[in-house]
Amino acid sequence: MTTKEKIKDIIENQPDDATYEEILRELAFAGMIERGLEDVRKERTISNQELGHRIRLWQK
Repeated sequence: MTTKEKIKDIIENQPDDATYEEILRELAFAGMIERGLEDVRKERTISNQELGHRIRLWQK
């Protein structure tokens, strides 16, 4: 499915009374999900333990 087809699908599945902001929010959410899945496919992730370690370093 192309990006354009995914966008059409998201828009068509919104209720008829959806606001512009609600539709944009759904499109942004879908984009974030897709980017996250791409990161997983390309093994660009870190463990929860590593994330906790990095957060502790930032807090110092």
